[in-house]
Amino acid sequence: MAKTPLSSYQKRLLVFLSVATFFEGYDFFALAQILPNLREDLGLPVESGGYIVGTINIGTILAFWIVRRADVWGRARVLTVTIAGYTVSTCLSGFAPDVYSFVGLQLVARIFLLGEWAVSMLIAAEEFPADRRGFALGIVQACSSLGSIFCAGVVPLLLKTPYGWRSVYFVAVIPLVILAFARRNLKETDRFTRMKAADTPTESLWAIWKTPHRKRILQLAAIWFVAYIPAQNAIAFWKDFAVNERGLSDSDVGKAITIAAVAAMPLLFGVGWLIDKIGRRKSAALIFGLGALGIVGCYTLHGQGLLTAALVVGIFTASAYLPVLNAYSSELFPTHQRGAAFAWSNNLIGRLGYVAGPYVVGVLASQTGALGPVVASTAVFNFVAIALVFAFLPETTGRELEDTSMMH
Repeated sequence: MAKTPLSSYQKRLLVFLSVATFFEGYDFFALAQILPNLREDLGLPVESGGYIVGTINIGTILAFWIVRRADVWGRARVLTVTIAGYTVSTCLSGFAPDVYSFVGLQLVARIFLLGEWAVSMLIAAEEFPADRRGFALGIVQACSSLGSIFCAGVVPLLLKTPYGWRSVYFVAVIPLVILAFARRNLKETDRFTRMKAADTPTESLWAIWKTPHRKRILQLAAIWFVAYIPAQNAIAFWKDFAVNERGLSDSDVGKAITIAAVAAMPLLFGVGWLIDKIGRRKSAALIFGLGALGIVGCYTLHGQGLLTAALVVGIFTASAYLPVLNAYSSELFPTHQRGAAFAWSNNLIGRLGYVAGPYVVGVLASQTGALGPVVASTAVFNFVAIALVFAFLPETTGRELEDTSMMH
């Protein structure tokens, strides 16, 4: 059966959302790549990496508030605010005089960055046809990974400039220029517009917990929680591990990440097609299963070649699970509660795993004296995620949001 064709606006929207999430991927890799240089420049011990990453990631929880605004202000307005906020706070991070101001600015940047990412996913879910929804979510998320490739390629060069790691954050002026040009064509989603036209009242923060959807929020939150632990740590600490425990240089690491990211890109652009073709549940099992293998390989193998090969799988799966869970988080709730549900399940509850994981890894690594075994052990959470998906979530592939939101 032929897929529903995309309108000219949907095609432009797909490009705009892809460009916006490109910088989410850039920022995700930036911190991981500059961490050893930041510690050296500021005279910080190795265990500080976990505290830095964990504290900055608190911003992903605080992003709850701005994602919640999407149900009040509208998707388009919130997306505009988040891109501008991310640009300013990230650029200022390059001027931070000490670790405290750096962490504070990056925490603020994460609030806007994760708000932008979440709202982009809501827009993609609402504006594309049911049989192309997975495709759209997959393309937008894959462009986040494209930002990671760009980051992997330019960071080794930027680290050699007089500004060192700081220059990595100065490129944040680019999305502001893009936003100023592109936002003029951004429209509010049809579903949100219809909801406002029907004069649907704005609900309180706690209203969704009084509906049958409260059980679904907890189920998705549990899956997000266990999924974030291995995915976040696998990338965040790999450069530290490769440099300090495998003896790779900055140049070696940059080359390995670039090669692995480029190799992973075709696979990432195929995830959207995959989840529309074989379904959300089977895709989750395949992606999380491969993710476990990738994490173990990334933190146990020796030699640049083998580590790079494992990193291909690691980078692919660290992003590939997101379109699956984004689809579920968008599809299983009604329009007037979609932003609140995403904020509760992902930002407020699920992201606790994203924040706590680096702290725990940092503490255990300081006690054992090695990052490798600690991060490799987080692979077990991938299998927990598979079990939870099959225990809790229905198959939603190809069904309209009005139907999937009624699946309790």
